[in-house]
Amino acid sequence: MLFVYFGCTQKQTDDKSVLNISNVSKDSLPLYFSLANDFNLSREKRLEYIYKANVIVTNSENDSLNRVNFFKVANRYYNINLMKEYCKTVNLVLENSEKVSDTVSMAKAYTYLGDYYRIKLVSDSSFLFYYKAEKMYEKLNNKFDLAKTLINKSDLLFRVGDFISSEKEVFKALRIIKDYKNQEAVNEVNYDAYNILGMVYNGMNEYDNSIAYHNKALRTLDKMQIIGKSQTMAISYLNLGMVYSSLNNYEMAKNYFEKGIEQQRIDNQDLKIKASLLDNFAYAKLKSNDKEGLPNLFYESLEIRDSLKSAAGIFISKMHLSEYYSVYHDTAQALKFSKEALSIARSTNVTRDLMKALNQMSVLDPKNATTYTKEYIRINEELQKEERKIGEKFSRIEFETDQIKGENFDLEAKNRKLVYFFSGLTILGLFIYIIKSQKAKNRELLYKQQQQKANEDIYNLMISQQNTIEANRVQEKKRVAQELHDGVLGRMFGVRMNLEGLNRFNDDLAVTQRHDYLSELKNIEQDIREISHDLNREKSELINNFVAIVDNLFEEQRKTFSCKLITNIDSNIKWDLAVNAVKINLYRIIQESLQNINKYANATTVKVELKKQENNIILTISDDGVGFNVNLKKKGIGLQNMISRAKDCNGDFNVKSKKGEGTTITVSIPLE
Repeated sequence: MLFVYFGCTQKQTDDKSVLNISNVSKDSLPLYFSLANDFNLSREKRLEYIYKANVIVTNSENDSLNRVNFFKVANRYYNINLMKEYCKTVNLVLENSEKVSDTVSMAKAYTYLGDYYRIKLVSDSSFLFYYKAEKMYEKLNNKFDLAKTLINKSDLLFRVGDFISSEKEVFKALRIIKDYKNQEAVNEVNYDAYNILGMVYNGMNEYDNSIAYHNKALRTLDKMQIIGKSQTMAISYLNLGMVYSSLNNYEMAKNYFEKGIEQQRIDNQDLKIKASLLDNFAYAKLKSNDKEGLPNLFYESLEIRDSLKSAAGIFISKMHLSEYYSVYHDTAQALKFSKEALSIARSTNVTRDLMKALNQMSVLDPKNATTYTKEYIRINEELQKEERKIGEKFSRIEFETDQIKGENFDLEAKNRKLVYFFSGLTILGLFIYIIKSQKAKNRELLYKQQQQKANEDIYNLMISQQNTIEANRVQEKKRVAQELHDGVLGRMFGVRMNLEGLNRFNDDLAVTQRHDYLSELKNIEQDIREISHDLNREKSELINNFVAIVDNLFEEQRKTFSCKLITNIDSNIKWDLAVNAVKINLYRIIQESLQNINKYANATTVKVELKKQENNIILTISDDGVGFNVNLKKKGIGLQNMISRAKDCNGDFNVKSKKGEGTTITVSIPLE
């Protein structure tokens, strides 16, 4: 089997290279297929059209139409008996079908390979492929192709002499096709089934049943509308003639062979059928002592079979010619053809043919009859053993194929279970991850809420403390102002009034003194009034508590660190519009920035600026320190916190720095 398989899978390197197929047109494909099946053309011309079609199909995309066209190419190779190319083409379409999991084309390819190995007499390989096709068609619920496959399988069983199994497969096919809706398809299967049954019963010596089924095949054929109907009818007549030959009714056999020859001339398609009809017609004439046309009919049949290189047909023709010359006392010619037939039988290793040739040789060559007889007996015993084993072999093929399929099914089931298990495990893991992730996010959110509340509390405490301090300051200023206004100013007013009493004195000295005192008192009065007004104006213009807190931070920075701190807070910023979260985060960003500068920058000058730009508060903190590479440096916790605080206020955070050029941090936060 392997030898034949690899023998038909080599690359095509033969006759195509010498044909002019460089200018093939894709649009001409239907024409090439039609001409390749035109039996009126020469074999060489038909072969050229097949090669042209094959080139187009091979260079096309592997789709369903392409695979259908490959089957057409294979059929044309089969029709001209180019079996090697037929096998290669079928294996190619099988490979293409497996790539795309096209089970319909795969089943069809298995059937074609079964046909190939049946013709090549490799029965176990043929049976295996038919069985694969059968199981695939059963799975597809394709009743017509399933029935056709069973017919092919029964024909194989008939050829190997297993008549009982062949009969069983035929009736199985008839039961399957019985209720099929397409009557033409039913008739096609029935015709093939009746023909097989006719041959099976002929092999079982049940001649009446054989004739009955061959006649049923003919009646079924009358109902069919098919191309080459005359050719098909010729086959039925050939089969009937063979039955009557088995009955030794050669007159009836001649009648049916002659009818077959007439029908075959109408279509003139299958030369193998023509050769078989001519040979059997000649043999029936020989057996009925009708010399007309003999031995020319034998030679005409042999010539056709030689052209077809049909070893089985050539063997039969030479055996019949040997018998013909034996009957008409030309022993030399009879022995010559018998030896040639024996040589063919040995080369093909067909057991039944070999036995026929040995039997004939033992009659024609009495000197070596014992040798031929011994070999005949040995081969006959081997044949009987082989026939007993053949059924077991086919049963084993079925069992092993089913076992492999069962194992594959079990493996698929296990794989499915594993997929389900790991999928479930993955989903469970993902579910657990989502839960944990959600819990972590909830914890983070809770932490942020707690942090925000703590910041609010801290800020409120700072505000409260500052409010207390500020209230005391305001109260103290108010007290001082009142003291100045009500005490000093009142007393000074009294002095002025007393001095005005000097106006009664008109001497020059009194006038001069009075004028001086009055001017001085007015100046004191004016100074005191200005101080009082300044104290009250400072209260109304005093920066709010946030600014005071920031100022305290700046004062602490100046006291603790030696670097120069320059600050600027825009007085146009309306801090009462800013929510506490904005103030807290701005304060923390300033605080964190100053800490980073103190730790790492080695700066001599630090500048902090808070200004209003449109409706945003812009915080800019810059230093002239050592700087760092913003792109390479990993962001520390402090910097990340500043970025996070800016984002919490829907603001933008930007840092610019270079080694040796200091660092500038810019934060932009919406005021409202």
